[in-house]
Amino acid sequence: MWDLLKAVVLGTLQGLTEFLPISSSAHLRIFPELWGWGDPGAAFTAVIQIGTELAVLLYFRKDIWRIGSTWLRSLWRPELRGHLDSRMGWFIIIGSLPIVVLGVVFKDTIEEDFRNLWVIGTALVVLGILLGVADRMSSSDKQIRQITMRDAILMGLAQACALLPGVSRSGATITMGRFLGYEREAATRYAFLLAIPAVIGAGLFELQEIPHGENAYGWGPTLVATVVSFLVGYAAIAWLLRYVSTHSYTPFVIYRVVLGGATLILVSTGVLTP
Repeated sequence: MWDLLKAVVLGTLQGLTEFLPISSSAHLRIFPELWGWGDPGAAFTAVIQIGTELAVLLYFRKDIWRIGSTWLRSLWRPELRGHLDSRMGWFIIIGSLPIVVLGVVFKDTIEEDFRNLWVIGTALVVLGILLGVADRMSSSDKQIRQITMRDAILMGLAQACALLPGVSRSGATITMGRFLGYEREAATRYAFLLAIPAVIGAGLFELQEIPHGENAYGWGPTLVATVVSFLVGYAAIAWLLRYVSTHSYTPFVIYRVVLGGATLILVSTGVLTP
């Protein structure tokens, strides 16, 4: 029963933080350690992210169906290849390649060395500062329909940086999008779409590790956490898209720097184990 209660808490934490540019993986590493629960493990973290990505699939179902169907038809209908939805399909596929390739090549390093709290605290602070700079410098005039292959590749490379816990998948993509001049809502929406292949792929890849991880919760709690993350995540998507249409990312920047700085202090004083 205790593991199920933990799963509800961790699923809620995942759902709240996956889409905000504050790093869900950092929260799932820092707060369980702070509460004395230990590291839930990379496999648990990756699998429950499937729940939040299912929320993306549901929320953006019309966009995803339109992009997917147009891209598929364009394979044998040349007249559709210049259509935005067809190009968007290619942008998402090609933009996903960096995180997929690097994730497979550096799997062991990511699951062991990169989960160190010194690394996570530093990543929270550094990416937070970069997000703040990008948000202030951006011209904010480009719409998602203006995305190019170059921009898709650059945002894909930025997303790959999220293999380092504490960076934030959405945060890295949004930061690059803002540096490239995309308005906040456009950068955020594309970050959600770009994450779908990588997150679902990583979650399915890690399913086999659930019963065997050092701090694994097992199938029951993992499924509970995944369902909770789906429900909370769906609400978080709707809120964030409304929020960024009229507000800056400044509160998230401040939060990242404070959380990262506090983590580094707690580790240096021995309150948290790296």
